Amino acid sequence: MRSKKSSSADLNKKSTFYLSIGLFLVLLISWRAIEWKNYDDDGYGYIALDVDEDDDEEIPITEQLKTPPPPPPPPAPEIIEVVEDEEEIEETIIESTETDQEEIVEEVEVMEEELDLDVPFAIIEDVPLFPGCERVPKSQRRACFQTNIQKHINKNFRYPEIAQEMGIQGRVFVQFVIDKDGSIVGIRTRGPDKNLEKEAQRIIGKLPTMTPGKQRGRPVRVPFSIPITFKLQ
Repeated sequence: MRSKKSSSADLNKKSTFYLSIGLFLVLLISWRAIEWKNYDDDGYGYIALDVDEDDDEEIPITEQLKTPPPPPPPPAPEIIEVVEDEEEIEETIIESTETDQEEIVEEVEVMEEELDLDVPFAIIEDVPLFPGCERVPKSQRRACFQTNIQKHINKNFRYPEIAQEMGIQGRVFVQFVIDKDGSIVGIRTRGPDKNLEKEAQRIIGKLPTMTPGKQRGRPVRVPFSIPITFKLQ
């Protein structure tokens, strides 16, 4: 069954037209409201206008005049004293500072006595004598000393048990000093293990007292160094 509705009474037919008119009016009113301007009146019919004052002040550029420095003062006149011929002037006597040849020799001898320097084994005039090398010719005393040192090391050598168990081996460098009285002092060791160093120090400490080395006929301290090799077999 069809509904009998008149086409002129249909309200949805012109809804789009009315919607467009409504949007246009809303946009027009909004635009006029945004564009509306209001100025404050001060009561006299004039519009007040705020203007920021410009605080920037132009400073004129001035040129500084450089004044030249004042001239230096004139030099003071030299005062020349006139000494009369009758005035006696004391003469200064300068004594001679030269010394005689005998005084120079005495000073050099005193300085040599005060010097206490170590003379290396390689350059000393009279090497220290190991017991038993006294009757050896002077040219062979160095070799005799070194041979007896090596014999002493081989005789007193003992491999540390701890180093054997740990498999430690190597070379220990030993340095000592033969003092003016022939005693062994200042033993120092450097090696791969403390146990090996301790054993090397013990061996050198058992060296006998020697005849001290001499330089220019006077006993001197003689440093000497030797390596001790610890090797497992």
